[in-house]
Formats: sequence, C-alpha cells, structure tokens
Amino acid sequence: MTGVTDLTALTASELTAGYAAGDFSPVEAVKETLERAEEIQPAVNAFVLLDPADAHRRARESEERWRRGEPAGPVDGVPVTVKDILLLRGHPTLRGSSAVAATGMAGPWEEDAPAVARLREAGAVFLGKTTTPEFGWKGVTDCPPHGATGNPYAPARTAGGSSGGSAAAVALGAGPLSLGTDGGGSVRIPASFCGIFALKPTYGRVPLYPASAFGTLAHVGPMTRDAADAALLLDVIGRPDARDWSHLGDPPPGGFRSRLAEGAAAVEAVRGLRVAYSPALGFGDEAWAAPAPEVASAVRGAVEVLARLGAEVTETDPPLPPLGELREAFHTLWFAGAARVTQHFDAEQRALMDPGLKEVCEAGARYTALDYLAAVDVRMAAGKVMGLFHTSYDLLVTPTMPLTAFGLGLEVPTGSGMRRWTEWTPFTYPFNMTQQPACSLPCGVDADGLPIGLQLVAARHGDATLLRAAHALYAAGAAGVPAPRLAAGPAPDAAVGPTPGGS
Repeated sequence: MTGVTDLTALTASELTAGYAAGDFSPVEAVKETLERAEEIQPAVNAFVLLDPADAHRRARESEERWRRGEPAGPVDGVPVTVKDILLLRGHPTLRGSSAVAATGMAGPWEEDAPAVARLREAGAVFLGKTTTPEFGWKGVTDCPPHGATGNPYAPARTAGGSSGGSAAAVALGAGPLSLGTDGGGSVRIPASFCGIFALKPTYGRVPLYPASAFGTLAHVGPMTRDAADAALLLDVIGRPDARDWSHLGDPPPGGFRSRLAEGAAAVEAVRGLRVAYSPALGFGDEAWAAPAPEVASAVRGAVEVLARLGAEVTETDPPLPPLGELREAFHTLWFAGAARVTQHFDAEQRALMDPGLKEVCEAGARYTALDYLAAVDVRMAAGKVMGLFHTSYDLLVTPTMPLTAFGLGLEVPTGSGMRRWTEWTPFTYPFNMTQQPACSLPCGVDADGLPIGLQLVAARHGDATLLRAAHALYAAGAAGVPAPRLAAGPAPDAAVGPTPGGS
C-alpha cells in the first residue's frame, strides 16, 4: 500500500490556502482523498458509505467558486466525513443498527443534521458516512450490519468509539475533517487511540437534531488533525439552527480560529494559565483507573512542556464524587436513554441488536423516575464541584485514557474482568455529565507505537481557552504522533463493512 499523497496529508487550513493560491484545486484534493478512502477501507473498515459521484460534483462547484475568488465559506472544497449517527441529506442513516434497517426508517433522509447543513452551506465536500457501534452506545466501534473498525496503527486492535470510523479516516488521510458525536467520550476515546485531535465542545455549542435519546450528555464535535482545524470547523458547525432549542447561539465575535496565534506567538497563549494536573482524576486507587506507566509518563511530559511555556501548573485532583457513584449515575442516564431509543423495536427487530446493547437496554428499562432523578442529583453535584474548581484553575489536564488500544471486536480488554466499556474510560464520561468542553490530543506513543492521548478540560463556555492551550502544545511540538504506516489487507478477524459506494 502506498503512503498518503501530499494532498491527503494536508490540514483543512492548508488545503484552502492552496486553493486560494491556485497551487491545486478542490477537484484534485477530493480525487486523491477518495482514492485514499477506498484504499484504507479493506484494512480498517472506516466507512459505511462513500459517494464519489456527489463528492466530485461538489468539488467541481467549489473549484469554480475558488476560480472566481468567491468561496462559500472557510471550508469550501474541503473533504469531510460524517459519522452515521448524523443525518446526511440523500442518504440513509442506519446508526449502526440492523434493527433500524428492518423498521424501514433508515431513510434516505430529506434533511441534514444542523452541523451537516452548516458545512453544506460553507461548500464542504461530503465523502460519505463513517462507522459507529449501534446508536453510539459503547466506547469501541463494531456493530451487527457493518462489523468492526480497526486501528490505523494496528488494524487487529480497536479504533475506539463510538466515533471510531471518523477517527480512523482522519488519521489515515481520508479527509482532514470529520463530524463525530460524544455522549461519554465518543470523540475523545478514538482520538486517543488513533492519534488525532478531537473536541467535545460545551454542551449546546453545536446544535443537534434530531435530539439524542441520551439527552444533554450528547454533543457533536470536530475530529481533526490538529487544534487549529478543530477551531475552524467549530466556527462553521457552531452556528445556530432553529431545530435545537438548547443551542447557545452564534460563536464568539471573530470565531474561535481567529483567536489562535501563529508561529512563535502561539506558545505564549498558555503563559500565566492556571493549570491543574490530575494524573488519574483522583481515581487512581480504583481498578483500571490508574494509567499504564507509558501513558502516565507521556502525559506528565506534556504537562512539563506547559510549565516550561509559562503555565502555572499544580498537581491536584478535583473533589469529584467517588468513581463508583459517578459511574452508576452515568449508567442510569445512559442505559435509560438506550432503552428509550430502542423502545419501539418489536421482538424480531430486537433480535437483530448488538447483544451488549440489549443488556443495557434491559437494565435501563428497569430504572424508575426516582432512580433517574437521583442520577441527576449526582450529576448536579459533579457540576458544582467542577464549577468551583475552575474558579481556581483555568484548565484541568488528565490522560484521555488510562490505556492504549486493545483487541478488535471487544467491549473490554481481554482478561480484564470488566463487563462494560465505562470501566476503562473513567476520565471521559464525567465531563459529559458536567457539560464542560474537553479535548484529546496525541502526546506520545507506547512501546508498540500506539498513540497516547492527553485530555484538556475547561470550564463551561471555556472552549476558546481550551483550544488556545491545545494549539500551543502543537506549536511547541508536544502534540502529534508519527503518521500510521498501514499494511495492505483486511484487519484480522474484522468483519469488513460494505464496499465503498454501498449503503
């Protein structure tokens, strides 16, 4: 398998700069990116759908706008992929579910999700839809209709989830921008495992429609190659949509991307920031919450860079409720949502579901309204703790994950004794409960060459501060990992999904 071409290796910002200068065109970029997507599909199974005909048409239209000097927006002509949880007009949305297909309610849809609509207006080129577990319910990516998604660095291991297809696509050059969703870590987990950048914005920063069954835990977030592209994408998808009554309104004046300095000035953004470094979020005594030594070392190294750049770093843990209490509350909220979204399935359709999802739906259906409200109380307590914590600290730094990618097609690592994915993701879902912005960026690799993620968390509405700090780490050379060198052929034991162009 050949390496990525120059155009597939570029960021969205680099692509649009090249379009403006006339160095290359959207038609060339989209052609090479589609070729790359088709090349990687047999190895990692990142896509459930590719639509070359529509992508080439939109690329030609974009090329003409750039020729006239009238681009439709800051991502005009940039190849984009969309997780198959979000509506993409003209295509089905299966949500990783054979049961959805059996109901006849998969589409094709006649409307876009809000984030997709904003990208369409801005001239982005949609390549297709990426893999997800059924309804995005777990932290790895495999599902009955489409199989498992392999890791770009080791296809026999998981890409993470639930936005695993998007992460694999970005990491391997099949589009620099992707839309993911995150209800408990679903953009940050695969970003950590696949060596890319991903942002879960403040809840409501990006409008969402149809509303998620997981309620206000669910966010739409950018998945990109670096923090600058995430800021660029957030400026586009964060614009209002009347279908989401909880949306926060327009991005700040000038947007997020304009607030990121360039070159040497970028690293100055962290000078004077009050940074809390929490090696295990206070959960280190709990099983599987203590990071692996290589993870801990890589994250500490990045924190030391922040200190050298002038951040005021303090090693401390936020006084969150006990991990077991947080996890049980999250389960109540999450499992009840899963039960609700599958409530209309009949027995025949339910038999088509992921067995693990059926288990959590059965648990969710047993919760009472009082159980749900008790979980909300725990959530509110955690939100209060973090609100007060951020009066003293601008940023919190933790590992994104306590481990690197494990075997493909598994919900939990082999031999771990765990049952559910929430046991190995202790650092992600608490911040869905508190609605704070949180991102993952790559800060190193383990002995097997697998990426390690660092998580930055800011106060609610602190998205700009978080992006500036992440951008500074990239500018300082403390973020980023070598590109994956993907071998040809299907991932071992992976059930490869539909060939590109299928539905």
